[in-house]
Amino acid sequence: MEYLDYNHCQENKRKSMRQSTNKKINGKAGLAINGAPPAFAQPLHVGRPNIPDANTFIAGVHQIIDNQWLTNNGPMVQKLEQRIAERLGVKHCIAMCNGTIALEIAIRALGLTGEVIVPSWTFVATAHALYWQGITPVFADIDPDTHNLDVKAVERMITPRTTGIIGVHLWGRGAPVDELQALANARGLKLMFDAAHAFGSTYKGKNIGQFGECEVFSFHATKAFNCMEGGAVTTNNDDLAETMRLMRNFGFHGYDNVIHPGTNGKMIEVCAAMGLANLEKFNDIIAINRRNHACYRNALSGIRGIRLLEYPEDECNSHHYVVLEVDETCPANRDLILSALHAENILARKYFWPGCHMMKPYRDLFPHAGLVLPNTLVTAEKVLVLPNSINISRNDIETIGAIIRTIIG
Repeated sequence: MEYLDYNHCQENKRKSMRQSTNKKINGKAGLAINGAPPAFAQPLHVGRPNIPDANTFIAGVHQIIDNQWLTNNGPMVQKLEQRIAERLGVKHCIAMCNGTIALEIAIRALGLTGEVIVPSWTFVATAHALYWQGITPVFADIDPDTHNLDVKAVERMITPRTTGIIGVHLWGRGAPVDELQALANARGLKLMFDAAHAFGSTYKGKNIGQFGECEVFSFHATKAFNCMEGGAVTTNNDDLAETMRLMRNFGFHGYDNVIHPGTNGKMIEVCAAMGLANLEKFNDIIAINRRNHACYRNALSGIRGIRLLEYPEDECNSHHYVVLEVDETCPANRDLILSALHAENILARKYFWPGCHMMKPYRDLFPHAGLVLPNTLVTAEKVLVLPNSINISRNDIETIGAIIRTIIG
């Protein structure tokens, strides 16, 4: 397959970045947490950036310099918007400087006010984008199997002040789109999605990016598809798209005519050039991630108390996130495993811990929120996310698996 040749071309880069010791784990005495040398000389991050085609990116930068057009809706940004819209099958893609600004602009363009229901089990930017604009994020519980919003929990949190729902496609797995849309329709609410994890994912065979009033993507460097820094909103609503295009550029319509309140949410040309280069190789990135996920499955097979979160085989997913749940039957708790991995320079993460409702300012504003978030509380104490990128090798994954197996005993 083509991606294997492409992956082989990256091996020298991976070796220089990783500097693995290739050590053999001979019992607990061989663990770095017990004084042995670490397995990796350089940190192995969860979100090391994917840079699959540096030459294409550099050629794009040269073109930008030749154009002398660095920002303000340049040709690279316009091309990236067109390519993304075509890939996702939507009418409009509005590129932004980052995913958080994209959330804020989408929220304001939709006219959300009062209260908006969101999961607590998400990156804090989902809640901050609301609170920053004087809107109260109301936290609803999740399905413990998928980590996405529980629709019945959402319904219980609706009040007369509720104007909208923000679903999150966590780990790139589609949220319960149809059920949330039916609830929003029945209660007269606006529905949008935070799709920060979900570029390249599908829901019931349709590309994520097509649902709700709009969907918001992050193209941060740590995502499977990245623009170094960036984001976008996709929608099939012509009026909403036009409003967001105005809002990302101070409300300008033409050179001197300001017709709408706005801010500076524009993506710059060099970020679009990175996006275009990565988009050409994105299918290869997905293929490598799928291979890595299968390697992790094998490396972790049969370890008591460890569950690898699987993705539905009948849906597309970038397989960017390797998510473990460490339950109460595991002889070692999640935080001990995390500390032992960090000692080996394997910088695993307990993503989204302890939940947005436990972070400032929300823990002070809603001190009893946890009473209605039992699944969120349990999940927050279980989840551990392991490194994955195009720069990680099968040997690296086998080493990580051996270390976890030794920690647990």
